[in-house]
Amino acid sequence: MLRKALVSFVLLSILCSLGVVEAKMKEDKSAIVLAFFGTTYPSGLKAVVNILDEVKKAFPNTEVRVTFTSNIIRSIWRKRQKEADKWLSKGVPREILYVKGILSTMDELQEQGYKNIVVQSTHIYHMEQVEDLLAYLKALRSIETVKERWKPFHKIAFGRPIFGGIGDRYDYHEDLKRGVEALKDDVELARKKKAVLVYMGHGNEYWSSGIYIEAQRMFRKLYPDVQVFVGTVEGFPTLEDVLEAMLKEAKSKKVILKPFMVVAGDHAHNDMAGEEPDSWKSVLEKHGFEVEPVFEGLGEKDSVARIIIEHIRDTARDAGIKLE
Repeated sequence: MLRKALVSFVLLSILCSLGVVEAKMKEDKSAIVLAFFGTTYPSGLKAVVNILDEVKKAFPNTEVRVTFTSNIIRSIWRKRQKEADKWLSKGVPREILYVKGILSTMDELQEQGYKNIVVQSTHIYHMEQVEDLLAYLKALRSIETVKERWKPFHKIAFGRPIFGGIGDRYDYHEDLKRGVEALKDDVELARKKKAVLVYMGHGNEYWSSGIYIEAQRMFRKLYPDVQVFVGTVEGFPTLEDVLEAMLKEAKSKKVILKPFMVVAGDHAHNDMAGEEPDSWKSVLEKHGFEVEPVFEGLGEKDSVARIIIEHIRDTARDAGIKLE
């Protein structure tokens, strides 16, 4: 009798232990959130989908979600949800059509039991959008509850942008170099065409756009035989700055014009290569350049997707978050 009781006690203890382990595993579920600026152009979604697919391949057993940081872009997709069948039939992924902001995305993950989150920026560098994203994450991290177990999240870690970020943990110069190396096929295209390579970045009016100048310098250091010029739609350097430099320095009248953005969306189709007289293409052509626009976002390149995956791994390791 005593032996049977002892065996029952041991079995019960094992089952309880397994239950605790299982509960702990559920409690500690991890997820990745890919934070994009976003785009309203279905053709521009190729970059978003490519990065999303590559990250899912790299972490096949980890939940991966998408968020757009642009309030304007999300509002446009919300309006399009009224004609969902129309956009879905055009190949727009459902998770893009119903894309959410970072707070809604995090709330949904929390409700589904995900406690450890890697939020990975797919922005070019640490500027306005990234700073706002970090402010949201900081607020979520600051939540304190009476009982520790009721905190909405255990860990929220932030992955640095493609060309690096602020801080001394990772040298942004090294990130910048890896980013420029990932774009070598653009340089090879310009070399083949015997053209100069001109990139149009987004830029902003609130943070220094020095990263674009540093990127141009890095291109010229790594690929000295091809002239590369980098400018921005907003902030510095402007199209006027690029044009002035090209009129003085360009050794070819042929131009490969590409967006220095993750997606080739509205800015690429209008500001960069639109038919309006103030587009980059029109202005350059007016000054005698033969312009070939290429509508390819940086995110369409597997080499760029690999950088994002590397940053996710770095972030998860530093935060002690297990991704599979």
